[in-house]
Amino acid sequence: MSLPLNLGPEVAQARAEGRAIVALESTIITHGMPFPQNVETARAVEDGVRAAGAVPATIAIMGGQICIGLTQNQLDQLGQAQDVAKLSRADLAACLVTGAMGATTVAATMICAHLAGIRVFATGGIGGVHRGAETTFDISADLLELAATPVTVVAAGAKAILDLPKTLEVLETHGVPVITFGQDDFPAFWSRSSGLASPLRMDSAAQIAAAHLMRARLGLPGGQLVANPIPVEAEIPSDEITPVIEAALREAQAQGISAKMVTPFLLDRMYEITQGRSLTANISLVLNNARLAAAIAREMAAQD
Repeated sequence: MSLPLNLGPEVAQARAEGRAIVALESTIITHGMPFPQNVETARAVEDGVRAAGAVPATIAIMGGQICIGLTQNQLDQLGQAQDVAKLSRADLAACLVTGAMGATTVAATMICAHLAGIRVFATGGIGGVHRGAETTFDISADLLELAATPVTVVAAGAKAILDLPKTLEVLETHGVPVITFGQDDFPAFWSRSSGLASPLRMDSAAQIAAAHLMRARLGLPGGQLVANPIPVEAEIPSDEITPVIEAALREAQAQGISAKMVTPFLLDRMYEITQGRSLTANISLVLNNARLAAAIAREMAAQD
């Protein structure tokens, strides 16, 4: 039985021509911000990939198909849809067979990108080990997906609402390369530095692409996490954002928010507390990641 892959026209043409392609997730559209800002942001990120010389492939599950590269109509439909499933590895197949609409997390986007032969993926921040995981065992599937699926993921580090030291520890345990671009400190999403040393540093897209290709030649499973610091002008320093995170976390705990709903709740509350500043920073870092991902994808195509 053939895979339920539906390539958009732009992506299909790029694959036929051997051009660089960058995968983009869809939970930022359905669970990250309201309409129409969500669709406007998605289009801006796609345009950023194109401007940097690659082809964007926003991924979502629609009509029982893995849609690789959404059309403008599909973006609008997804951006306005209600009760869209937030999909990870565990529920991707179920969504496909039931015909429900689903938005892909980092883990699900990696799986779908790999099925479509796409090796680079740009996102905002990965999931990780949640605070208090020593009692809740709440650890994102994104970490194990990075250990299993050969896709290079460009993010502004892990989301700062997480336990970053434990997140780095789990990535190390599973042999995932964590490469910070252009600096020695591991970034913390809205902030350029988490205060933690990055396991690896690389200063060019060519090096990062070569490392991905070398891992494939060595037969090593899994992908790479490329931590790309938020631009200086968009940064919210950690001493400013940390109290906001702590307040939002206390509210989530008091309301019994858990599992997949934690991150959307926290991001919504932080948007309200910062009067929109956190969302502005989020958009800036996603655009920045899209540009770096496009450069890495171009280098991979050139080095093959």
